[in-house]
Amino acid sequence: ATLYMVNHGISTAALLLVAGFLITRRGSRLIADYGGVQKVAPVLAGTFLIGGLATLSLPGLAPFVSEFLVLVGTFSAYPVAGIIATSGIVLAALYVLVLYQRTMTGPVQESVRSMPDLRARELAVAVPLIAVLIFLGVFPKPLTEVVNPAVEHTMSDVQKKDPQPEVEAAK
Repeated sequence: ATLYMVNHGISTAALLLVAGFLITRRGSRLIADYGGVQKVAPVLAGTFLIGGLATLSLPGLAPFVSEFLVLVGTFSAYPVAGIIATSGIVLAALYVLVLYQRTMTGPVQESVRSMPDLRARELAVAVPLIAVLIFLGVFPKPLTEVVNPAVEHTMSDVQKKDPQPEVEAAK
């Protein structure tokens, strides 16, 4: 779960960064005020796409391994909660892909026709986030090696290796 929180924070940061770039350029938060952005700002659109796909835990991006581990653990201990969590993934896919379609694809709206692509200082912020999402998606072990000892220490402090037996006893 700790690994998931770290990865989710990175992917969410990428999406919020793109939202800030769009709002700064257009001056609007309304989805209807965008359309065709990928034709005038392809790097910005690509950054949004990678951040969005990471939010969906696409294999090869950082959140995949951690979300997979969380779901496997959830299904083994609480199958109903696992089903509910999986339905959340489906809903997330729906909103991310619909948002991408409405803002980035389609005909170029007049209001975004002169929108510039990412500038050098914006790239200096976006590229490391995207690189970390891809690196940790392909090589998650460096992060798990940092997180696991802290998690094991915390679990031993509270003396609960697995809360499942206590849940079963409480029923």
